[in-house]
Amino acid sequence: MNIDSTVKPGDDFFMFANGGWYKKTKIPDTESGWGIGNMVQDEIYQKLRKINEDAIKEKARAGSVSQKIGDFWKSGMDSAAIEAAKLTPLQPDFEKIDAIKTPDDLVSVAAMLHRKGVSGLFSDYVYQDDKKSDEMAYHFSQGGLGLPNRDYYFNTDARSVQVKKAYQDYMAKTFTRIDPATATANVNQVFNLETKLAKASRKLADLRDPYKNYNKMSWEQLMKTGPSFNWINYAKEVGANKVDSVIVGQPEFIVALSNEIKQTPLDVWKNYLKLRLIQLSAAYLDSATYNNAFEYRKAITGATKPRDRWKRVLDAEESAIGEALGQLFVKEYFTEAAKKRYSDMVENVRVAYKERIEKLTWMNDSTKQKAYDKLAKITKKVGYPDRWKDFSSLKIDDGPWVLNMQRANEWWHQYEINKLGKPVDRNEWEMTPQTYNAYYNPSNNEIVLPAGIFSVPGYADNELDDALVYGYAAASTIGHEITHGFDDQGRQYDAKGNLYDWWTKKDAEEFSDRAKKIIAQFNEFIPIDTLHINGEATQGENIADLGGMLIGLDAFKKTDTYKKNEKISGYTPLQRYFLGYALGWLYKNRPESVASQVMTDVHAPAIQRVNGPVVNVPEFYEAFGIKPGDKMYRPDSLRVKIW
Repeated sequence: MNIDSTVKPGDDFFMFANGGWYKKTKIPDTESGWGIGNMVQDEIYQKLRKINEDAIKEKARAGSVSQKIGDFWKSGMDSAAIEAAKLTPLQPDFEKIDAIKTPDDLVSVAAMLHRKGVSGLFSDYVYQDDKKSDEMAYHFSQGGLGLPNRDYYFNTDARSVQVKKAYQDYMAKTFTRIDPATATANVNQVFNLETKLAKASRKLADLRDPYKNYNKMSWEQLMKTGPSFNWINYAKEVGANKVDSVIVGQPEFIVALSNEIKQTPLDVWKNYLKLRLIQLSAAYLDSATYNNAFEYRKAITGATKPRDRWKRVLDAEESAIGEALGQLFVKEYFTEAAKKRYSDMVENVRVAYKERIEKLTWMNDSTKQKAYDKLAKITKKVGYPDRWKDFSSLKIDDGPWVLNMQRANEWWHQYEINKLGKPVDRNEWEMTPQTYNAYYNPSNNEIVLPAGIFSVPGYADNELDDALVYGYAAASTIGHEITHGFDDQGRQYDAKGNLYDWWTKKDAEEFSDRAKKIIAQFNEFIPIDTLHINGEATQGENIADLGGMLIGLDAFKKTDTYKKNEKISGYTPLQRYFLGYALGWLYKNRPESVASQVMTDVHAPAIQRVNGPVVNVPEFYEAFGIKPGDKMYRPDSLRVKIW
């Protein structure tokens, strides 16, 4: 147990539940924070390392999964070759950038870099059409910034200024390596260009409105919106010309980008692309290049030492061929019994949610019937895919690591482009089985729960009691992800995954009024310095946390464990349920990391993800005897009640 008995649960439940661990834990120098996910990841790292080392020992057939895994591992671990090569593997890309003479050349080179995973100017991707979920669409959105988001360019608080200075120092080091004589001028010009792009970028909370960020256009309309960039030629270069329309997230950004294509000299754009190329490739290059980027990232994460190379290689491999690793991972480490346990748990949570909707007094019957239909049609994906991706056409060898990554990015780019004009594959997974994470996809109306998310470090699944597991998995993961189908964004999609208003006007207004209370609650939290949590930007995750806790608890109450009410380690099943939930947010983060999260993330920090929702749950007060006068006591009139 991680209990700190010196803290009253009614004063700070996070520290009561996790304080014993929190107070004795030192964050490793290599990390921005440490917690349950890191500990699970450490176990996964060891398992994946063994898979890689075993692959090297095999006499694997050329083109096989084992050959690709073994050669990727060798290319990433060959530090001598990487040091000797320095930036030379990127030389062909530099030459293409230097050869830019016209805006059309800029378009062509930007397309080439995007195919290789080097995003600049903007972000583009293939995903479902929000309003026609059976169709894949090509999307354009704001992007291309070197700082974490637009606010860092304009905020004047000390932390933001420090991060901005670290980035400019990084730019100076990078441009000095390219051409010392022009480095200072290049820093100023490129930073000025990025600032203009940042000014045209929407803020974090504004990116949460699916209607305002859905602007469907023909290619011709896109050309009229941003005429200085040849979007039609870009589409041909990246293979997106198979469709006759695109979805633009932020048209004003396209306008601003077009203006800068016209007004900013091509030499500045060339330097901008070189910076993006080096910055986004730094993890796979020599130590000087990597360390320069790491020094900048220190200002954001607070980590003081790089991770061990072997862990960084595994991180890169996860991005490149993670599902190939997953095939070997699940054979060894995720049993059929575990898969059945969590698959059944999804159904228990689904039943509990239906019953909760039935009891709502603020929602009328017509909206309820549609909610039942959507809930019933949520697809569950548990553990690992039924069908694996085929990586046979991806070339992986034991040559330069950065080129393996570029080829992998090109493979993934083509894989996504090939979806255009074809039926949506609703069986596909967007995470690998070994991932400690989960997601809800509104366009597929599905929850995806990889094997890794159910792990508790140091324990086999069959050693975990239902009270803890219902808090840890049913509440913070399964219930959380299902509730995303009914949060401020997810509720705007129907049972088929289409962006469509299925709510009555009165019910929608009632939901919004209730959501305003959770926005106000989280706006009050100040996790660091004077930085308040952005309740508007984080409301979806906060609604999902509260919903998950409530429906997970409803499902748990139906179990034999809850009904028997037997104590374990002195705690009742109800208490262990809440302790299990808190275990899911067992994290300690550096101040730099917390500040960055508050500014850039739609998730609140871990402490607030525990203390925020529990005060709205009546059973929490019952379980721990919370009374008026306790710091966390919240009068019933102020408690958030949505689902």
